[in-house]
Amino acid sequence: MIRWWWVRHGPTRQKALAGWRDVPADLSDTPRLERLAAALPEGAPVISSDLARAVATADAIAGPRPRLPHAPALREIHFGKWEGLTHDEIAARDPALSRRYWEEPGEIAPPGGESWNAAAERVARFVAGMNARHRDADIIAVAHFGVILTQVQQALAITPQQALAHRIDPLSLTRLDWDGRRWEARMINHHP
Repeated sequence: MIRWWWVRHGPTRQKALAGWRDVPADLSDTPRLERLAAALPEGAPVISSDLARAVATADAIAGPRPRLPHAPALREIHFGKWEGLTHDEIAARDPALSRRYWEEPGEIAPPGGESWNAAAERVARFVAGMNARHRDADIIAVAHFGVILTQVQQALAITPQQALAHRIDPLSLTRLDWDGRRWEARMINHHP
C-alpha cells in the first residue's frame, strides 16, 4: 500500500490565476502549519512542486522528514496567456474559450497553456513512477489545486468536471491510497 498525503500549498492572496507564475505563499499561520505537520506521518519523504509557494510550504511542514528533490511535474496547470489574469479579464479576452475551458474541462487548453487532460497525464506519469520506486510507503506531496484534483479524479474514477466540484483549500490535506490495483480516497480537503 502506498499512501499519498497531498498538501495544497499555503494561500497566495492572488486574485489572478497563478499557474506556473512563481508567487509566494503566506505562511504566517504558524499554528495551522504545526497542526498540519503533526497530522502527517513521521519519517515519510516530502516532495513538492518546484514553484516557490509549494517549496516554502513543504519546507515549513517537513521538520526532520527527508526532503526529495523538487518536482516540476507537480506544477499547477499551465494557464498560458491567462497566467496573471483574473477570471473576469479572461472572460473578457476569450469569452467562448474560457467558458468552455471551465465548463467542459478535458482537452480544451488556454492559449499557450495546457488542457486538464494534459496536466492530469503529466501528474499521473510522475505518481506512477514514484509508486514504482516507493512500495509500501507514505509520500507527502505539496502541490497545487489542479494537481491534487487530477489525482482525486483518478482515485474516484470521475470526470474532470466532477473533480472540479471538489474544494481543495490552501493548507488542506487529501489522502489517496494505492494498493497496486486501484486507488482509494481516504480524505479530501481535510483541515487538521
